[in-house]
Amino acid sequence: MTGRPSPGPSIAGTPRLVLKGISKVYPTVVANDQVDLAVQPGEIRAILGENGAGKSTLMKIIYGVTRPSAGQVFWEGEEVQVENPAHARSLGIGMVFQHFSLFETLTVVENVALALPGKPALDDLARRITEVSERYGLPVDPRRHIHALSVGERQRVEIIRCLLQNPRLLIMDEPTSVLTPQAVRKLFETLRQLAAEGCSILYISHKLDEIQELCHSATVLRGGKVTGECIPAQETPASMARLMIGKDLPHCEHGAAKADGELRLRLAGLSHASEDPFGTDLKDIHLDVRAGEIVGIAGVSGNGQQELLRAISGEETLAERFPVQICGVEAGRLSPGRRRKLGLAFVPEERLGRGAVPGMSLADNALLTAAHNQHMVAGGFLRFERARDFARRCIEAFNVKCGGPGAAAKSLSGGNLQKFIVGREILQAPRLLVCAQPTWGVDVGAATFIRQSIIDLRDRGCAVLVISEELDELFEICDRIAVIAKGRLSPTHPASETTVEDIGVWMSGMWPGAESIEPRPQPGRAESLNA
Repeated sequence: MTGRPSPGPSIAGTPRLVLKGISKVYPTVVANDQVDLAVQPGEIRAILGENGAGKSTLMKIIYGVTRPSAGQVFWEGEEVQVENPAHARSLGIGMVFQHFSLFETLTVVENVALALPGKPALDDLARRITEVSERYGLPVDPRRHIHALSVGERQRVEIIRCLLQNPRLLIMDEPTSVLTPQAVRKLFETLRQLAAEGCSILYISHKLDEIQELCHSATVLRGGKVTGECIPAQETPASMARLMIGKDLPHCEHGAAKADGELRLRLAGLSHASEDPFGTDLKDIHLDVRAGEIVGIAGVSGNGQQELLRAISGEETLAERFPVQICGVEAGRLSPGRRRKLGLAFVPEERLGRGAVPGMSLADNALLTAAHNQHMVAGGFLRFERARDFARRCIEAFNVKCGGPGAAAKSLSGGNLQKFIVGREILQAPRLLVCAQPTWGVDVGAATFIRQSIIDLRDRGCAVLVISEELDELFEICDRIAVIAKGRLSPTHPASETTVEDIGVWMSGMWPGAESIEPRPQPGRAESLNA
């Protein structure tokens, strides 16, 4: 992405939003401490800070999800108490959440209808959703159920739902975390147009190059307090990182991979019909991942990543054993637990619900995947002290900001929960690590730490498969890269011999030799569609 933001709005006149002395105190942490903030009509203001700095809490106060412990909120010159999200929407405030607020058993159009006033006709609303999705380059099918969508597709639903409300203040919490570069560019065009029409935008992102390009101004939070302001166009990503974390960013050290490690994962002609009629069938996928290397898979969300992860993890078992082989064992029909006993560790793309149970403590969440190889079970009884010790070790090693092993997973910020989930899997010293979007929603310093931890795990002999829509991330940590498109996987290529431009072309399915591939019939597909 190139360019700089247009000049910001004039500071004359009544601000759209003013916060004075906003504080939010929880039993174990002060999330916001005397925060002052003002946003003008037409202004795009970034909110910068590390994970746990209080950014999301502040946005939830503005949107009425959370009540402040102290302070005042002024909307267009008048003091208000935002009672709830419905009240916020009636004022003209819309929010795109980092953790999606969608009902999984409902369709896209039904979820959007819940956020709109009255009872809109679903057929007409579906047409509007399609129009907006095409206009802004955020493709989504209004008829699909949320539970069948990938993280990237759910992100699109959140953004489209918010745009349909025509907000006067738009809050965006990590809106591009799982969008492709092309979708990000289209979104930025949309946001600039909205700002030109007078909409105010509060923008949270850990992607500092995006903030530099898009935002007129930035407020920096550290430990819940405002510690500074800047004009991003006059800064560099490095200088903004110093404002956020108080020091220069570390860099990953990535040496050469082992030449010929032990084969830990083999996909031997994996074909699998998606259980979702709107999903993507996997078609004749071949891939080897060996000990001591990191293989990355890039691709536009919704091209089979979700189905591939489920086939590898065991969430969807296959009709045959051989298409998935883990550490030399044909595992296609094995359960997730049995695959883990072979040495598999798994970081899913969805933090809450799949990576961690929201209402359970971190210690109990550690039990879910680490119980056996960390000796948390003896004689048929759970050893909770071992679980607490393991969770405490993970919190310390990955600098997770929380109230300790007893803190509920849902009480953590998105980035801190991601650090815990990744740390939980890495500390088990797996033979094979499969992770999706490993640094989604994580601040720049923590992202570098996670990436270095994955590299260090590789150097200790682990085989690693990373599925990510962050191309910069894949090029930073991977030894080989492939692309998934329409359920097919390209051959892998050394990262050092591949460019971002190559990967961008391959994302459309046009890699060398792809034209000669004939689609193969998918077993059971006709039956599933006729059911």
